[in-house]
Amino acid sequence: MEVLLDDGTPVMVKRADAPGAVRAEVAGLRWLAAAGAVRLPAVLGHDERWMVTERVATGDPDAKAALRFGQALAALHASGAPRFGSAPPGGPREAYIGLAPMRNTEGADWSGWYAEHRVLPYVRGAVERGTLRPGEAAVFERVCARLPELAGPAEPPARLHGDLWNGNVLWGADGEVRLIDPAAHGGHRETDLAMLQLFGCPHLDRVLAGYRESAPLADGWRERVGVHQLFPLLVHAVLFGRGYAEQALSVARGALAV
Repeated sequence: MEVLLDDGTPVMVKRADAPGAVRAEVAGLRWLAAAGAVRLPAVLGHDERWMVTERVATGDPDAKAALRFGQALAALHASGAPRFGSAPPGGPREAYIGLAPMRNTEGADWSGWYAEHRVLPYVRGAVERGTLRPGEAAVFERVCARLPELAGPAEPPARLHGDLWNGNVLWGADGEVRLIDPAAHGGHRETDLAMLQLFGCPHLDRVLAGYRESAPLADGWRERVGVHQLFPLLVHAVLFGRGYAEQALSVARGALAV
């Protein structure tokens, strides 16, 4: 929510009751900002439940800003992370993506780490909630077994925003994009791009053009989009129900058909 300080300065105030959620978000914002690439609102103060950040004056999406955003996102990813699953410095291992728990456990191999820590935990969570039927879990298990061949060329760990859907992209009135609400961790750069495509983004073609000009993507990246979208789709299946589970099943079956 937006509030005014005593001197009239507008700021954004956010409350999170889950243990460690504010610490995780603050650490993520600072880690992403430290790359000096994508802009993020400054953290003005926080405790265990509350976080105060600068307010961003927003404007209309702009094609030139989108191109610059793509270039900045490429630079953010290139700033790297120690390992897949690395938490931001000072951030907790037990973090969150939206309202869903997200464990930052490190791994050296992306396909194995992605299966164990970004796909299968949410498959199990969706089954426990009745969003996925028990027999449907096997579809995702087959995708995970084939991830080494579906993953494309090996890439180093990237510094990810981690929850990069359009609602977390602010188009500033000054013509610059800011990112908010990260679930930051070390991961595969195509995961951020896939999430950006999953829920739509203004001028997405220009964002991708700027990105690819700065950091070309490996051949076959378009065919891998669905594999990287399994993570956010399954998170949404856990949080929001059967519709997302059916979408995740469709994407998983599509990956198996390649």
